[in-house]
Amino acid sequence: MTLIFITFALLSCKTRKAVGQNVPQNDSTQYAGSNGPIDAGEPISDKLSFYEKIYVQPKFDFIKINSKITADNIKVSPLDATIYIESDTKIWANINFLFFNAARSLITPEGIKALDKYNKNYIDSDFNYFNNLLNVNFIDYKSLEKLLMGRTFFTLSDRNARITKNIQGYQLSSISNQKIETGDKIREYKVNYQYSNDFDLLQVKLQDADSDDAVEILYDGWETFKNNLRMPKYVKIIIKGSKTSQILLENTKFGFSKMETPYSVPANYKKIEIK
Repeated sequence: MTLIFITFALLSCKTRKAVGQNVPQNDSTQYAGSNGPIDAGEPISDKLSFYEKIYVQPKFDFIKINSKITADNIKVSPLDATIYIESDTKIWANINFLFFNAARSLITPEGIKALDKYNKNYIDSDFNYFNNLLNVNFIDYKSLEKLLMGRTFFTLSDRNARITKNIQGYQLSSISNQKIETGDKIREYKVNYQYSNDFDLLQVKLQDADSDDAVEILYDGWETFKNNLRMPKYVKIIIKGSKTSQILLENTKFGFSKMETPYSVPANYKKIEIK
């Protein structure tokens, strides 16, 4: 098991087998290329209410998630993971295979730290690590936190947003390509969000305008907790490029107490440079 896929699996998961009967079955076939979704629906009139529903979410302090993860690039799966999110502060994850503690990671607004205990190495990187894995250039701490929780993580300006009501619920899509500039790198994306009739996020697709690179995230099994906080039981990530890989996170238990998040690098571990 390589450090890259163990660590990434901590945060989402890749499916080696078919995505399970309860996992969201909607996929990119719902999209009609550059023309947007097949079921485009009818425009809505109350945009303000829609934006409030998708952007203004109940606040939380701490969330502990017990998960099972599978990945098409991990030979031994599913793996057991504990993911702890402290709002706006950190994402800590611990992963086990059978009785062996395989990996641990700590992600903060400053960057990403992760240990691969199996191979005795570690990384200490900025968010280029995740952007490279997902073939995108817009992931930072807050967008990653929202992505894991099923919240709208990529904001479209009202001028570039088309909102329609369709059979599945609501569709939010970019009218023109969304331009993202990071450093000296500029990329443009076609953006599509699909929400349920209750405004739960069901599907996100971001397609690079100049290549076959795309990332698609599917959510399902939404549950309600205290303070009307909603969380998805299933998160599936599909990364498309020269090859297609899939990641599946099955959240089996949620808790809302603060917990310790130990992280330290043993002296004999080798640092892996991320290029």
